[in-house]
Amino acid sequence: MTDLQPGPTNSLTDVAGIRVGHADRRAQGWLSGTTVVLAPERGAVGGVDVRGGGPGTRETDVLDPRNLVDRIHAVALSGGSAFGLAAADGVMQRLCEAGVGYPVGGPGEVVPIVPGAVIFDLGRGGDFAKRPGAAMGEEAYDAAVSSPAGPAPIGVVGAGTGATAGGLKGAVGSASVVLADGTTVAALVVVNSFGSCLDPATGELYAARFGLPGEFTWLLLPDHDEVMAAKEAARAKVGPGGPQAALATTIGVVATDMTLTKAQCAKVSGIAHDGMARAIRPVHTMFDGDTVFSMATGDRGAPDPLAFHGLLDAGGDCLTRAIGSAILAAESVETSAGRWRSYREAFPSAFPTTTPNSAATGRA
Repeated sequence: MTDLQPGPTNSLTDVAGIRVGHADRRAQGWLSGTTVVLAPERGAVGGVDVRGGGPGTRETDVLDPRNLVDRIHAVALSGGSAFGLAAADGVMQRLCEAGVGYPVGGPGEVVPIVPGAVIFDLGRGGDFAKRPGAAMGEEAYDAAVSSPAGPAPIGVVGAGTGATAGGLKGAVGSASVVLADGTTVAALVVVNSFGSCLDPATGELYAARFGLPGEFTWLLLPDHDEVMAAKEAARAKVGPGGPQAALATTIGVVATDMTLTKAQCAKVSGIAHDGMARAIRPVHTMFDGDTVFSMATGDRGAPDPLAFHGLLDAGGDCLTRAIGSAILAAESVETSAGRWRSYREAFPSAFPTTTPNSAATGRA
């Protein structure tokens, strides 16, 4: 992929018709949120692949290629563990009010198809009972509908608000690529991993090895003292939150404007997990419920086998790069439950004194 370039914003919204909205809370015992990925009004063909020992998901069976419904209308990604699956109810309600969904009767009689997945962030804001529900799903939907043209917001937002990543602060990240034939492939990910996103021997982000030209090459290797300090901190304490610190899960969406079948979308989601494995070690553990959805809007034609191979390759790499962008975009967070350092705080020597320009990173 070294001869390819990111889309205009290097984010999920480079796929035409895809919109992203976030809602979150970061005070009064809260540290959680919801992210909604909206398909075009006509929907998108969808797929999913669920791995790890502790998944929290909704409406994944409908994406089985053997089943009837062939389009989804949104994907809800949320904090709150299994409680957070209720956020999708709010998204469904908003879509129904807009008349968007699977037709089951007369005018306005539709059932919106909104698959979803959740991460574990319960109690990280200090109050175990503060978790997303239908109201936050509605808020994230409204944010997606009203979102201006531009990059999907990343960092400590939406479902990434309470995320952690191997003891450091997790976040939302995104990346895109435009293939030689003009096809756009993009990913958005909520990094909340049990495993680490960096090489413990050097402090280097695993994802940095898979970036497009100029995307991560501006990063420096951290100083030895910072790496040793990070190792000592990891040995002293896995992370804030006691036994709950081990509970995790990374979730995301890969989208394209190509025309795909449900079976092909399922394959895209499966290969995207390979991208996750390149950026997180260990991955798909018994403490994770890693889940990747895929969406194909169908604005471009169907691929031949070679073109589909290229799409799969790009989708996996996009998810890897999105994980890298999440860790770089994360900021340190402290609540009554504990403190989570960002990669930037833990390894300040990795960041040059001059910031990279938008052309190199693909960010606007």
